Amino acid sequence: MAAVVVASNVLVQFLFGDWLTWGAFTYPVAFLVTDVMNRLHGPAAARRIVFAGFIVGVACSLIGTRIVLESGDPAVTLRIALGSGIAFLSAQLLDVAIFNRVRSGGWWRAPLASTLAGSTLDTALFFSIAFSGALVWIEPANDVSWANATPPLLGFGPEAPLWVSLAVADWGVKLSLALMALLPYRGLTAARA
Repeated sequence: MAAVVVASNVLVQFLFGDWLTWGAFTYPVAFLVTDVMNRLHGPAAARRIVFAGFIVGVACSLIGTRIVLESGDPAVTLRIALGSGIAFLSAQLLDVAIFNRVRSGGWWRAPLASTLAGSTLDTALFFSIAFSGALVWIEPANDVSWANATPPLLGFGPEAPLWVSLAVADWGVKLSLALMALLPYRGLTAARA
């Protein structure tokens, strides 16, 4: 879990095309881990893995804020570390709670509903904290003006801050990966479904 968080914190800083960050492809694995743990060992065990991942992930992210890249920028900015920690903990705990409430439905219902809700909350919290110009006071030295430029949403919609387009694209990938994760989820939990 911690490896997923750390990798996503670093990869979210690099664009894949115009509207996606590489972190969009790694972070959804955290929901798969949480849901498998919840199905196999229950919500208490799932919450323990979330807290362990949170502690290790935040510690590694804070260490990343001290690592300076060749460009002179930190490997992980403080805003990304903070946004990641708050979004991760909130979204994963929501995932555990929703999963537990709907776990008795069809095998796919709990992981899909909980991941969709958790992914939505995670995306809203992370991108707002990490890139919104309204929160520049969190880390004034971190220039996020690039993320607050206002091109058309996803290149064709109304004008919106770039970070909003990044969030919408990220959310779309998370939803797609939530559907694809149902296959490995089913394979890993078939005996208990």
